[in-house]
Amino acid sequence: MTEHEAAGESRGTVLLALGANLAIAVTKTGAGLLTMSSAMLSEAAHSWADTTNQVFLLFALSRADRPADPLHPFGYGKERFFWSLLAAVGIFVTGALFSLYQGVTTLLGDEHEPTSRDFLLSYAVLAVALVLEGASLTKALRQLSGEARSRHRGLLEHVRRSSDPTVKTVASEDSAAVVGLLLALVGIGLHQATGSAVPDAIASIAIGLVLAWVAYALGRDTKDLLIGESLDPEVRLAVIEELQRYDAVDGILEILTMQLGPDQALVAAKLDVDDSLPAGDLERLTARMERELRAAHPEIAHIYLSVTRGDPGQLDVAAGLRRLATIAAGGPAQRQQALESLSTGAWRR
Repeated sequence: MTEHEAAGESRGTVLLALGANLAIAVTKTGAGLLTMSSAMLSEAAHSWADTTNQVFLLFALSRADRPADPLHPFGYGKERFFWSLLAAVGIFVTGALFSLYQGVTTLLGDEHEPTSRDFLLSYAVLAVALVLEGASLTKALRQLSGEARSRHRGLLEHVRRSSDPTVKTVASEDSAAVVGLLLALVGIGLHQATGSAVPDAIASIAIGLVLAWVAYALGRDTKDLLIGESLDPEVRLAVIEELQRYDAVDGILEILTMQLGPDQALVAAKLDVDDSLPAGDLERLTARMERELRAAHPEIAHIYLSVTRGDPGQLDVAAGLRRLATIAAGGPAQRQQALESLSTGAWRR
């Protein structure tokens, strides 16, 4: 899948989520104000937060597509990380805090006793919301599953490691929405069965805690990307192996990578090269390395290769990277060991 196709599919996923959440938010708000159900009002706040977040994500997709310019020579790919971080903040402030407040005030305040008609209205609204949220979640999971298959990963592993916050945010929001709807159904059902609003209030608090966790997880992942997270260990290891396969390269003295956007990356490396190599051959070698590295990894938009003489510390780095590549070549188990060592930085010790 090309970068343009991936962005188009992400936009379609966000648009579907936006339409579903807007319809659900309006319906829940009406039902919540009529029934004064704590869980229903919490779900309404949740849906309004999700709707606002979809607008953020659509804005991010359009802003991130802008080409590089003199002020932003690496492009605007990180805009998607910034707006996704705002979406996580929105989930916490608008969704989680309101739900917790609503639950606590219901526990401490006077109970409002809904009528049988109010309960039926709540069940109908929640049932419709489950259908719409389920459709949006299915679309997001379908896209994530396709991306996971193309990278030969399991779905959960891909969600954890993906650098695309857009679909991850939609999938996380919709998953939290489905869980929240089920909690609301249980809380309202117990309220009707027992005549007490306490289960309704507890459901609201539980919804708030779920949203707080989702906001934290999304914010943590997006923060790492925003401040300059390195590439996925599999890609980093592949780059190391490819740079070391040239006979004229004696070692990699330093390698730095950064995720510039969901489908854009930067690689910078200092190389120790055979001193006897003529200047013309050296230029042709670095040009060939860049060309072949881009062909193997189209997502690497910027490659900077520097040839220099290493100091003792850099030579130790080169030796460590050679050992890492040797371990990775030993088989699947050894490659997994090398990936874990690269992820944690243990190869340096």
